[in-house]
Amino acid sequence: MSEDRSSPSNDQQPKSWFERLSQAFNDEPKSREDIINLLEASVQSEVIDKDAFTIIEGALEVSEVQVRDIMIPPSQMVVVKSDDDPKTTLRKIIESSHSRFPVVGEDSDEILGVLLAKDLLPLLFNEGDVTNEHFLERLREANFIPESKRLNVLLNEFRTKRYHMAIVLDEYGSVSGLVTIEDVLEQIVGEIEDETDKLENEDVQKLESPGTYHVPALYAVEDFNQYFKTQFSEEEFDTIGGIIVQRFGHVPSRGEEIAIDDINFTVVKSDGRRVKTLQVTFPEAEDFA
Repeated sequence: MSEDRSSPSNDQQPKSWFERLSQAFNDEPKSREDIINLLEASVQSEVIDKDAFTIIEGALEVSEVQVRDIMIPPSQMVVVKSDDDPKTTLRKIIESSHSRFPVVGEDSDEILGVLLAKDLLPLLFNEGDVTNEHFLERLREANFIPESKRLNVLLNEFRTKRYHMAIVLDEYGSVSGLVTIEDVLEQIVGEIEDETDKLENEDVQKLESPGTYHVPALYAVEDFNQYFKTQFSEEEFDTIGGIIVQRFGHVPSRGEEIAIDDINFTVVKSDGRRVKTLQVTFPEAEDFA
């Protein structure tokens, strides 16, 4: 009796997911849409999982996204002024929890360099007074890029030139924002959060204190109005955080507070670039839960 040639031999190994995916690509996709369709089919057939698909899709998309689409605007940049006194500078560095800070001169477009928080650690052992000169001596060279640079190109520059922050310039040479390697990576793998970001994207949390709640700054104004029976305008801003920043006139730091329509808003979490979590206190100690 002849062998059944359809049966796999004993030493035949199952194909890896990469081999099966490569075989799927033998159909020669003609466009990015074809590639996405093949990847979606691979998820459905369990060749790759959903997380892998998300990362691959994000990697494909970065070539179509420009720096201007993800940069942090000047109003949300935490910068160090060269003429600030050392105590002011150190306080700003500690409160923001960032690791890199653009240092500006007489105006915001005069970028003198980038100050790394870790470079200031030796100053802790300085027996004399710490001066601005100590900070300026430790400046690193700033990297400048145009708004139109595509993210895949920028990511390659971050890797090959070994820097983590770039200052973004508009067509006139003025500073229009900054971008970090984390901002680019988040376009591929999604939001990168640490323990300090816990509340940023969560729902409203009622606290033990009467009439007091924690609210994510990204909470939609429409949902805020519905939850708390308020009447904030939904026309100008989409999020409650946008309203708060507009009322402050700047990106507030942790602990800053403001009263709007007898409602007290206190900033619980802010990274200096954007507000993340607000504490909302109502005068009548109402329970909206």
